[in-house]
This record gives sequence, C-alpha cells and structure tokens, in this order.
Amino acid sequence: MKVSEEEDINNIKHLVQSLLSSIPKAQIFKGKWSSIAEKLSDLNLHLSDLSDFPANSLSAPLLLSLSATLSDALSLSALSHSPSLPAGKLKTQNDIDSVSSRLSRHVDDIDILIKSGVLQDDAVSTPVSKRESVRVSSRSLITRLQIGSDDAKISAIESLNDLLQEDDKNVLIAVAQGIIPVVLRLLDSNSSPQLKENAVVLISRVSVLDSSKHVLIAEGLTLIQDLIRVLESGSGFAKEKACIVLEALSQTKENARAISSRGGIFTLLDICQGGTPNCQAVAASVLRNLSGFAEIREIFSEENGVLVLLGVLASGTIQAQENVIGCLCNLCLDDERLKLFVVKEGGVEFVMNYWDSVSNVRGLEVAVEFVRCLVSCHPIAEVIVSSGLLGRIVLVLNCNVLGVRVAAARAVYDMGYDMKTRKELGECGCIAPLVRMLDGKAVEEKEAAAKALAMLMGYAGNRRIFKKEERSIVSTVQLLNPLLKNFDRKYAVSILSSFVHSKRCRKQMIASSALVYLPKVVDMDVEGAKKLLESLGRRKLWGVFTGP
Repeated sequence: MKVSEEEDINNIKHLVQSLLSSIPKAQIFKGKWSSIAEKLSDLNLHLSDLSDFPANSLSAPLLLSLSATLSDALSLSALSHSPSLPAGKLKTQNDIDSVSSRLSRHVDDIDILIKSGVLQDDAVSTPVSKRESVRVSSRSLITRLQIGSDDAKISAIESLNDLLQEDDKNVLIAVAQGIIPVVLRLLDSNSSPQLKENAVVLISRVSVLDSSKHVLIAEGLTLIQDLIRVLESGSGFAKEKACIVLEALSQTKENARAISSRGGIFTLLDICQGGTPNCQAVAASVLRNLSGFAEIREIFSEENGVLVLLGVLASGTIQAQENVIGCLCNLCLDDERLKLFVVKEGGVEFVMNYWDSVSNVRGLEVAVEFVRCLVSCHPIAEVIVSSGLLGRIVLVLNCNVLGVRVAAARAVYDMGYDMKTRKELGECGCIAPLVRMLDGKAVEEKEAAAKALAMLMGYAGNRRIFKKEERSIVSTVQLLNPLLKNFDRKYAVSILSSFVHSKRCRKQMIASSALVYLPKVVDMDVEGAKKLLESLGRRKLWGVFTGP
C-alpha cells in the first residue's frame, strides 16, 4: 500500500475513533447516533481488511469520500451535545439522516470492493493471458457499477458495453463474473435514464447469444417488468434494445404469458404504430413469438392488433414485414373468419409486394407458410390462384434454400384441393422441380415433394408431364428403400400406383428394384403397397408367359 493511502486510512481511523468518543455525549437523536455507532464498528473491520491490499483506483476516491462523510458526522455529533440546535431540530435531523445514509453506502461500497476480488487482481503483477485480462477488466467494471455516483457508473457501463462488443467470448466471461444481477439492479433502481438505457443495451447484447440467453430467462418476471417499463417510457433506442431482450424471453410460454398479462401486447402494438423502423421490426418479432401460443392470441383481437399488423405489412421495413407475416400466420392458423378478414383488408396484395421486394430468399419461407395457412380456406385459395402467387411459389421450388423449398412443396399440396387447381399447378411447371426434390438429401424435402406429387398425379395431364421427367420413376422407387428412415412411403406408393398400367413405367420400376423393396414395405403395412406389389408381380409373370 502506498504511503499516501496508508495515511488516508489512518486519518479515517482517527476520525472514526473521534466520532465513537463523541456519540455517547449526544443529548438528542440518541437512537440515530446509536445506529451510526454500529455502522462505524462495521467500518472499522472493513478498514482493517482494506489495509492488506495495495492502492487501487477504486479505493482512493472511496476513501476520500468516506473521509468527508466522517468529518461531517463529527461536526454534527458536536452540535448534538447540546439540546439547543442553532440550525433547528428538523434541519439537524435531516442532516444526521443524510450522513447516516452516506455512511451506510460507504460501508456497503467497501464491502463490495473487498469481496469483488478487484483488490486481489491489483496485487498480482505477473503477465496474464488475454482471457484473464478480460476477466480482470470485467470484474473491475462490474465492481464500479455497484459503487460511486451515477456518472461513475455510466462511465463503467459504457466501458463494459465496449468490452462486450469486441468478442462473444467476452460476453460469456462477463456473465460468469456475475454481470447480470448487477445490471438488473440498475433497471430496478432510481438510476438516471442514461444509466438505465446503457443497462438495457448491455442486457440486449447478452440476449442475442444462445449460450448466455438462459441466464436472462432465469430472471423471468422481474426482468420482464423492468423491460415493459422501458417500453412505456424509455427512449426510442432503449425501446429497441428492450424489444431485442423480450424477443429472447418470449420464446417460453411462461414468459410469454407474463409479457401479455402486463400489457405487453398493447405496448408492442403501439410501438408498431409509432416507433422507429428498427423498433417496429423487433417489436413485431416479439409479437410473432407471443402469437405462437394459442392462449395469448385472443388478446390481439381485443387490442385490434390485426389492423395494426396489416399497417406495418403495408409500409414497414422488410424485416418488420417478415415478422408481421409470421405473426399473422400464427393468428390465422385456426381462424377462418380472420383469414377472410386479412384477405379483405389487402393481405394477399401486401404479401405479394413483400415477396417481390425481399432480396434474401430465406425471407420467403414465412410468406410461403402464410400462403399455406390461407389456402386451407377454399374461397381464399381461389383468390390466391388467380392473384399470381401460384407462379411465385412454383419458382421458389427451384431455390437453393431447403426450408423455402420444403414450404413451397407443402403449399403446392395444400393448393391442390380440386382438379382445376391441380391442372394449373402442373401447367405452371411445378412437377419438374418436385421430381428433383425427390433426390434431395433431407427426408423432409423428399416427403414434401412426394406428398405434393401424389396429389398432382390425380390429374391425367400431370401424369403425362411426370412420365417425361428422366428420373421420375427411378427417384420415386428409391423412396421405398427400407434404409430411408422416418419417411412416410404411402406417397411414393401412391405415385407409382398411378403408372402401374404403363408398360414402360413398370419396366422402370422393376429395373429400379421396386420388387426388392415392396415386400418390406408391405411388411410395414403401408397403404396401397400390397396392391402395387401384386400388380407388378402379376404383370411381370404375365410377361414371362407371353415373351419369345
């Protein structure tokens, strides 16, 4: 410890002893002075511990502030030796309460400083690794967040935010050092708006990492209440960051229920109406998560939420529109009236505009799913077929994003509710890409394509198109292979059964090992497999008798 700091501590110890000697002489407010005496006893213990460590950038200003508080307390105690008070009883009482409060804060601050480990870190002078350096820095900054003035805390949290932005690993280190409980206390205190805003920024940084998200989810209700207060009264920037955190929290049913029960849906819809473009997008993302829980969807109707969402879909950013479409898809899932309302209010046109504007093909998956949701209502399906969306869906069957291809194939199946639509789908050119999808690596892609093709084969014209595809029969037969796991073979059986009367197709099936696979498929009790096997076996035998 430096000589100057040792002198500071000795001076403080002298002030403490002087104050302890003065307090018993107090004639008034004896109870308050007795309480201060107890705090001085705690302070003496902490000062002894503090003497064991070298000077520290945190301890020096703390000792200076403590010295000033003790000097003020000593002056007040001298005034209390007499029943007559020159400044008046009320003023003196307030001054004593203020000194007592300041003294409590100093004792707590020194306790935090000692327990934090920062003093031990400063005592180590050997070189450290980068990871250890981050650990030491984060521990020091976390300690700074717990002591001193708001200005000092703002400086500390800004430095922490800079540190966490540098590397995801820094976030994990800071979380391990206990940063979350400390920062959450800033949200739930009388901190300045700037300090609270910085706290939300830091929490949002933690929330975007899957490896640390669980720490926030564990905080549950308390954090949600604080974040909703930020949504109601914070700056636009703070609201945006709060929404980012809520986006992570709202993925669990318990948290989603907590958000909605505290007026979160109303507040988020309000942001969608009047917030900044970025804030709209993340607010819509939270609403999308909330709408995924059936018990919460009714609240959207109560808040007139669908019209607000359609407004964002009409004029919001691409990201906001994507989240709104996902939200509407959830809301309309089992609600035929709502589907009709969305279409009546221009929902299909808005989705088409989004479709034509999005630059990332991945963003189309939610649009395709929404179309799937709507076409389950047959009057809407007719609107969609005539709107031009049919051709757009067929086009994305050829894209390089698995999720979009699978969604498009499932949409094709849902659209083919009558022969007229099946004919139009075939004429739009969807059969060729669906056949190619049969050879895809993912089982879900194979099954989505097979299911759509099985439905399309119900129209004779589509069967002619299918036969012209080079690998159509071969690829379908390969779906019967028992080595293919978690695949519903009834769709492949259905497709092949559509061509069992074609001599050329039968030969292709047999050459592709259909008679090898089918007995095992029959054992699996797959619908139509036994009849297909009998048809192929019988016709093969007949070919033997009639052959040259």
